[in-house]
Amino acid sequence: MNRLPIEKRAQMINLLVEGMSMRAVSRIADVSINTVTKLLKEAGAACSEYQHRTLRDLPCKRVQCDEIWAFCYAKEKNVAPENKGILGFGDVYTWTGMDADTKLMVSYIVGKRDADYAEAFIDDLASRLSSRVQLTTDGHKLYLAAVEQSFHGAIDYAILNKLYGEAPKEDRRRYSLTEYKGFTKGVVSGNPDPKHISTSYVERQNLTMRMGMRRFTRLTNGFSKKVENLEHAVSLHFMHYNFCRIHKSLRVTPAMAAGVTDHVWSIEELARLIPEPVVGKRGPYKKQAQADTTAEISN
Repeated sequence: MNRLPIEKRAQMINLLVEGMSMRAVSRIADVSINTVTKLLKEAGAACSEYQHRTLRDLPCKRVQCDEIWAFCYAKEKNVAPENKGILGFGDVYTWTGMDADTKLMVSYIVGKRDADYAEAFIDDLASRLSSRVQLTTDGHKLYLAAVEQSFHGAIDYAILNKLYGEAPKEDRRRYSLTEYKGFTKGVVSGNPDPKHISTSYVERQNLTMRMGMRRFTRLTNGFSKKVENLEHAVSLHFMHYNFCRIHKSLRVTPAMAAGVTDHVWSIEELARLIPEPVVGKRGPYKKQAQADTTAEISN
């Protein structure tokens, strides 16, 4: 079985996490588009499994949560009636939970913006924390029941609502932001510190995601055609962000700041997470299964 050398795999992964499209990676690395797709799937599955297993008992004190929009296959308004409501057709949201101190992406899940995914996301977030935290979310109402169900009141929880002016005229809506008017803060449970009721860090991460993944770039044809590939891209992105990329304000990676690892990972080290195939009598197969039978962080 042909197998790309580790240097070639690392080169392709490096291009992907820097926001390059898959076809551009194919051209620069001089490999077929199918090879790039296969590597993304293998790397994404390996990164998802590793982070699901490793990001546990985290000593976070302040966590911020948000959702970022993308779409698969087609824009929501262009989805065929028979595919309406099916994940992978139209709007897709990535739920993210970030440690405000270490900038570690603690939990994330790709899915719909509904109660089921809100509960799954907050439940996964709660399972990774070792102590009581202060949590801040936006005004999305689905968080209220999900946080109560997962934390049972043992949390300092606050909501930050941002206020905007009237939407621009229809002919300018796609390219013009509404005017920011201010914000309101509300305490839901516990005793959160008013100085730290904020979602600024996790919202800044939204920009990092749009810059680091071609699938999130607006007004291009680089959007995901399959939701599974979007999940793999998100897992790969956060593995690189948490373990390989030095945060400018911290001078270390988020995983180092959180005590999860003691060094900056290289891209080659990340690439080695992908299991090597074993050649048997009936052909090649994986040493270990990539599918996690329990709750996966990327669902």
